[in-house]
Amino acid sequence: MEKYKRNERIGAIIKILADNPNKVITYNFFSEKFFAAKSSISEDILVVKKIIENLEMGKIETVSGAAGGVKYVPSMSHGDREYFLEEVCKKLRDPERIIPGGFLYYTDILYMPDIVDKLGRIIAGKYLYEKVDYVVTMETKGIPVALMTARYLNIPLVIVRRQTRVTEGTTVTINYISGSSSKIGTMSLSKRAMKKGSNVVIVDDFMKGGGTIKGIISMMEEFEAEVKGVSVLIATKEPEKKLVQDYNPLMVIRNLDPESGAIDIIPYNE
Repeated sequence: MEKYKRNERIGAIIKILADNPNKVITYNFFSEKFFAAKSSISEDILVVKKIIENLEMGKIETVSGAAGGVKYVPSMSHGDREYFLEEVCKKLRDPERIIPGGFLYYTDILYMPDIVDKLGRIIAGKYLYEKVDYVVTMETKGIPVALMTARYLNIPLVIVRRQTRVTEGTTVTINYISGSSSKIGTMSLSKRAMKKGSNVVIVDDFMKGGGTIKGIISMMEEFEAEVKGVSVLIATKEPEKKLVQDYNPLMVIRNLDPESGAIDIIPYNE
């Protein structure tokens, strides 16, 4: 049986909590892992709490009761959030990202683990104290961001598909109208994907007219689910009147001019 020094236990506790955001880990777990008394673990947790909160990396919360313990609640300071989103915007302002049709290429951003991890952390921060059962997203490029959001909230991710798949079993399928092109599309979700009456957060990568998000909200009504919030990575300023009014973007495209190569995208300032 190897005894661990306090600084060794503290380092390991921080690592374990950071790897399991919003998950309650019991004092018994730490006590047995480090062969230490619960009183010693409690003192370690106080040190960890002070370090995490002083560095504005989140909070350490204790949960009382028979199944109680301690959990790490991740968050990002306002300054760190603004700095990070501005850096992402700088990458997206590159004129070479404009592709035919007046679209912005950002797929590479969504597949950079360090960036998408922080994006998910920022979005999750809005719902840390909401009772949420699922993160819901469309079968699009937004899946990585939605997955990281689900990770930091410690809840499952549900993916609404554009087409029915035999591997999904019995599904609910609805029609929806695109907000930008007014075209009719379909989306489906397996009846086994989520329980009726759940609370959900919708996460998507891009919003222009809001048709897709409105369609997902309609799908949630079929499951008697309550939508606690809608977050999108990028929203366009135009059209101002979207099919969904209550949403939280991380960044806003105010102008994109294919001819001049100008891309005016900024962090959304709440």
